[in-house]
Amino acid sequence: MGVVFEEEKQRKTVVVGSSLEEFIENAGGCAVVDGGFATQLELHGASINDPLWSALCLIDNPHLISKVHLEYLEAGADVIVTSSYQATLPGFISRGLSQEQGEKLLEKSVKLATEARDVFWESVEKIDNHSYNRALVAASIGSYGAYLADGSEYSGYYGSDVDLNKLKDFHRRRLQVLVEAGPDLLAFETIPNKLEAQAVAELLEEENVEIPSWICFSCVDGVNAPSGESFNECLEVLNKSKRIAAVGINCAPPQFVHDLIKKFKELTGKVIVVYPNSGEIWDGVAKRWLPSKCFNDDKFKAYATRWRDAGAKLIGGCCRTTPSTTRGLSKGCKRAEPSSSSFRLELGSFKCIKLELELGSFRALFVKLELELVKNQASSGSARARLVYL
Repeated sequence: MGVVFEEEKQRKTVVVGSSLEEFIENAGGCAVVDGGFATQLELHGASINDPLWSALCLIDNPHLISKVHLEYLEAGADVIVTSSYQATLPGFISRGLSQEQGEKLLEKSVKLATEARDVFWESVEKIDNHSYNRALVAASIGSYGAYLADGSEYSGYYGSDVDLNKLKDFHRRRLQVLVEAGPDLLAFETIPNKLEAQAVAELLEEENVEIPSWICFSCVDGVNAPSGESFNECLEVLNKSKRIAAVGINCAPPQFVHDLIKKFKELTGKVIVVYPNSGEIWDGVAKRWLPSKCFNDDKFKAYATRWRDAGAKLIGGCCRTTPSTTRGLSKGCKRAEPSSSSFRLELGSFKCIKLELELGSFRALFVKLELELVKNQASSGSARARLVYL
């Protein structure tokens, strides 16, 4: 019995603006966020021991930023994060740049990422049966503590003079500039307390931001926000916002993440995003990594499958993780692609037959097989099959 397959192809990306949940589903049920940026920049020779940190390369070495983006895309990242974590207007101005120059550098962070994404996607689209998705670009917005560069993003203490309005004023113009630059997502990172989470939520509403956002907290004890406030308190203010698509944890030790995901699942219905560091500890005052037992890529990948099974939908790495880490996550966290499927069919008076369908090139989990018997060939047992995406 002969079987002919007519494959109906679809693009492997979703239109930007569709839901984050749809993007994740198209990415295989779990989307991979890239990894440590400063780690790679230093590997390529960048000197970033500076309050601007990796954002310094926006001024001195933008080609290295593009290089790192491409490395993570090649490794399988579904989301790449811009180099703007510590790129703030006050920070640029303190280095002698004008407000306008600072704004141009913020725009540049998004442009470098989108250009890298587009160049990479144009190249892989020419390859038959590739396994990549067209990545999204998330504009990184570091916490107020990241700007202070005093380690307060891991303590949650900003001082008695910092209130809700001051935090909104700090973030407002940077948010406006990054939104105007056109990223696909906004990533608020290492938020250490309820106050800043509330400031971000209110600011997104005040600015009528339509780009999906995620807010990630730091965590130093595996239980609460660095400020000591419970995540129940912190998430309460975020659950009310329709502009925040995902919440989670970043730059925390990986051994904390599984229990935190379970806690977040109880506290929110939003998408959960996690991208911990390698397990090493950053001394924000001394500006150095403290000796500690870190996770290698195999252990990180093994833990990440547990995070996925616990409910995380966006998984990546933060400080001291690399494209090698991302490659492992891309292979380990996605739904298994069926290499073959065997089943038996009853076709009228024909005897039961066994068909082997090679589906390795499809990323869709479910396909529907439509068998249309060709009447004039029925006596010889021929049939025509067509694969259709559900």
